Amino acid sequence: MQVRAKLLDEAKETSNRGIHFESPRIDLNALRAWKDGVVGKLASGVSTLAQKRGVTVLEGIAHFEDSKTLRVETTEGQQFLTFNKAIIAVGSRPAMPAAFDLGNPRVMTSTEALEIEQIPGKLLIVGGGYIGMELGTVYAALGSEVIVVEALPNVLTGADQDLVRPVLRRAAQRFKEIRTSVKVLKMATSGKQIAVAMEINGEKREEQYDAVLVSVGRVPNCADMGLENTKIARDEKGYITVNARQETSDPNILAIGDVVGGVMLAHKASKEARIAVETIVGEQDATHDALIPAVVFTDPEIAWAGLTETEARATNRKVEIAKFPWTASGRALSFDRTDGLTKLIIDPETERILGVGLVGAGAGELIGEGVLAMEMGATAFDLAQSVHPHPTLSETLMECAEAFYGHSTHIHTPKKS
Repeated sequence: MQVRAKLLDEAKETSNRGIHFESPRIDLNALRAWKDGVVGKLASGVSTLAQKRGVTVLEGIAHFEDSKTLRVETTEGQQFLTFNKAIIAVGSRPAMPAAFDLGNPRVMTSTEALEIEQIPGKLLIVGGGYIGMELGTVYAALGSEVIVVEALPNVLTGADQDLVRPVLRRAAQRFKEIRTSVKVLKMATSGKQIAVAMEINGEKREEQYDAVLVSVGRVPNCADMGLENTKIARDEKGYITVNARQETSDPNILAIGDVVGGVMLAHKASKEARIAVETIVGEQDATHDALIPAVVFTDPEIAWAGLTETEARATNRKVEIAKFPWTASGRALSFDRTDGLTKLIIDPETERILGVGLVGAGAGELIGEGVLAMEMGATAFDLAQSVHPHPTLSETLMECAEAFYGHSTHIHTPKKS
């Protein structure tokens, strides 16, 4: 959906380059069919691969009878499977606080929001995290008047604020409002709208919305699975606890993905799946913590991996910061998206790259180079010496490293002795 929303924004902005389009007409049925088609193709591809690799796929509801037996309720009846090792990968679902759960389709989670049955005129998004801001970007592009409320002092916590600022500047042009330090008290059906009571700066206020998107986190999908019949331990939030090899406290069962908590990203789950399989076959030593990049698909995108400046400050770790603004990037200038920034977190003694942060159009496509550099133990000098094609956004990484030494071609920074 972000891809199509981006097209709408780009069509509006091409007038700056002398290209004019008529106002786009949105066909929700076609848009939804396109999205379902993409999901269907990916699911079909995985199913085909499973078949080619000799994997038996059984569809149904699973329940652990004990640490070596699984009961599966299928459309054809019960089946009992015995196993030596099992991997739990049941994921998570959007959290819906009881005070907001009205049983009204106008109160959505991210699951329903992606179906896009209709475009609400006035949309409230409760939660200014990654999903809330991403879907706010989509609905604003589709034409909704979007208001985001966040209980914390900042949106997109976890990302460095200098990376968040360009997102907020662009959101200020597209959203009706972003409110922080706001407490949503309750919701109620009010005719064809939702009445929302909230507390802003100590004052209570009630407002009417055509729809509300609740985006306040996720919860693990491990209820009613019979985990109590195993030796699996769960934390206070219900997530399955695992060690570095993805092993649970039950020697026969491993777990991966959202159900074990931490960052809830598909590529993190994929990496954990590989670790779990290698553990089972005896190939995993678990001596290396995997670097998991994060990408927020707002407009502009935010991406980072490794140590952040915020984390370094919180732990009093000494680091040096190098930045390269995209206002100096020829490639960014060519498509009028100079609202980006490339950032390196560098160890002052060894000059090794400890973290990479990016904000800008397509930032998610660039973070992989940062992950590779850190996995290989690269220094800023290594990155500065790696020739990048011009003009591309990828060369902002090279120039950021050059800026660290004071010899970037396109920006001036003091030279290091």
